[in-house]
Amino acid sequence: MLYRELGKTGVDVSILGFGCMRLPVLDGDQTRIDTQLATRMLHHAIENGVNYVDTAWFYHGTGFSGPGGESEPFVGRALSGGWRDRVNLATKLPQQLCRECDDMDRFLTQQLERLQTDHLDFYLVHGLNGPAWDKMKSLGVIEFLERAQAEGRIRFPAFSFHGAAADFIRICDDYDGWAFGQIQYNYMDTEFQAGRAGLLHAAEKGMGVVVMEPIKGGKLGDKMPAPMRAIFDERPEGWTPAEWALRYVWNEPGVSLTLSGMTEMQHVEDNLAAAEKGLPNSLTADQLAVYVNAAETLRANLKADCTRCLYCMPCPSGVDIPDVIASLNNATMWGDANPFTTGYLQVKGKASNCTECGTCLDECPQELPIPDLMKDAVEAFGS
Repeated sequence: MLYRELGKTGVDVSILGFGCMRLPVLDGDQTRIDTQLATRMLHHAIENGVNYVDTAWFYHGTGFSGPGGESEPFVGRALSGGWRDRVNLATKLPQQLCRECDDMDRFLTQQLERLQTDHLDFYLVHGLNGPAWDKMKSLGVIEFLERAQAEGRIRFPAFSFHGAAADFIRICDDYDGWAFGQIQYNYMDTEFQAGRAGLLHAAEKGMGVVVMEPIKGGKLGDKMPAPMRAIFDERPEGWTPAEWALRYVWNEPGVSLTLSGMTEMQHVEDNLAAAEKGLPNSLTADQLAVYVNAAETLRANLKADCTRCLYCMPCPSGVDIPDVIASLNNATMWGDANPFTTGYLQVKGKASNCTECGTCLDECPQELPIPDLMKDAVEAFGS
């Protein structure tokens, strides 16, 4: 395992972080974590050098309007018995639910209990964009973070981000106490949201940069369409598409670590092997050109660039939005709208249930035109 210093914190973190947003589940139910398998995966990663674990209030729950999800309690149990002392633990303040300053303290208290710890190494303000940052500043979030830090309940404050690049830069500059900014970044998203411009700005300030969605929810790995996969299969390196995706992110010197949401033990094994060679500036010009070719191929075949983050869920009208979009993407990539082969037959909440209420538009980090996509799905698959 390779390690890099996380910004100016003096903390060396494994370049591979264990993300607890996509843990294995039972019977397809996101609220029922397969605790035995997930625990084995997490412990195996730690035993092989992973020292950073990331979770959040909402993960493995029912959405942003529901109660806390099952990820934090699972992590608390899995890290008991001495495992907690071997990792840097990060979770996130659910700013989406904060209405007054006291809410922040209340959530932190509950999260420490859920995680069975007396402190968090990193506490992120979750899912910021420009308006959300303005709200949290007005509620006194900076003062709250500094107070929690002085009390020893958190070691370092940070934030995760889903918004425009200009707002990312503004948030970085508004507070000198940030340990890092967490952004979505991969070879498909170099200009999306914070993008590479935001990455470089944070790094130049001495902040750490933590990357999420390096494999875009599997789209740059196992779920890669065949025309794009052929580009990597023809290469002499012998790397899997997921390894190519991770190495692209690790090639950036300004990136401190990359989070991977692993759902199978094989994912852990593969990522650990890749992390042994994730050095900055290690890719050749010829290898970098492969990413350009692959990105152009993928963009030509995707209907909608959904990462299946589930921020749009639950839909008030019962539409299974990510599943509908996945089927629509399958239909577009393969030129076949067969409800069986695209998976649409198995989608429970069909696109025809959409009332165009627009709730999903406010929640989607990818800024997808979801109501329009639901219309496209009805046209493709019928009502």
